[in-house]
Amino acid sequence: MTSIPPVTLDDVRDAAARIDGVAHRTPVLRSRTLDQLVGAEVFLKCENFQRVGAFKFRGAYNAASRLPREQLAKGVAAYSSGNHAQAVALAARELGTTAVILMPEDAPPSKIEATAGYGAEIVTYDRYTGDRTALSAELAAERGLALIPPYDHPHVIAGQGTVALELLEDAGRLDLLLAPVGGGGLIAGCATAAKGLHPGIRVIGVEPETGDDTKRSLEAGRRITIDVPRTIADGQAVPTPGELTFSINRRLVEAIALVTDDEIRQAMRFAFERLKIVVEPSGAGGLAALLAGRVEQLPGSGDARVGGRVGVVISGGNVDARRFAALCGP
Repeated sequence: MTSIPPVTLDDVRDAAARIDGVAHRTPVLRSRTLDQLVGAEVFLKCENFQRVGAFKFRGAYNAASRLPREQLAKGVAAYSSGNHAQAVALAARELGTTAVILMPEDAPPSKIEATAGYGAEIVTYDRYTGDRTALSAELAAERGLALIPPYDHPHVIAGQGTVALELLEDAGRLDLLLAPVGGGGLIAGCATAAKGLHPGIRVIGVEPETGDDTKRSLEAGRRITIDVPRTIADGQAVPTPGELTFSINRRLVEAIALVTDDEIRQAMRFAFERLKIVVEPSGAGGLAALLAGRVEQLPGSGDARVGGRVGVVISGGNVDARRFAALCGP
């Protein structure tokens, strides 16, 4: 007997129909300079232009919009360092309900302010001593709220998979897809969509060097827990992969590349200076991995392209001007 995958290409396509007209269809950018530097044709899927400034709105809206009317009347809850928080807050507002968000005390102030600006109630905790999963479950139970987790949920994963669905529709067949990895929802959804359309595509995740929980877990064949990572990529500061996301990624993701904080900064600077876009640290991992040579070169595809056709998910751009200048300045 073959097991049925928790998320399928059809689920991603269904999510695409559900978010159509609500989420933005984000652009795919090209750069000749980037192509020359990395020896490949690179297609950048720019989720920094998504609503709330990150891909998270796709999954949050797909999940929230499926709740029964009676539950929507009571409200929703979520836990997040920032982007999922904003996404759930906006999805709740779009659906005419309320949101309560558990956020770490040291989350970027701009993300806390933006989440509150969408109308959510903010509850803070210490990410280094508190268990956000347990705290949010307790909060949701006390108030009768529907908890929408940031990645470990089939509807969230399917929503995130629409990133790759759109990229492949716009760019055509790719040899390689790179996506940043935190809890694993984005790459799980993207790998589901990409391999469902083109089984031969290679999918590689990118983690900060100090937050290599998914890399260790894939190598061990089981979920590994590390200390909460200390990295400028706050959206990827996750100590262990999600249970559902890991079950998908261990089947569909070929490898994980690691990048340093300095390499992330360099990628952010390159994106600003060459592409004229602002990318947050957590969104720059794929570009950083390419620029730093962290991804093994693809074999030739039968023509002059040494590195083939590479898709890169730029997952978000939520960084305020002061922090951006501090990270990317001399």
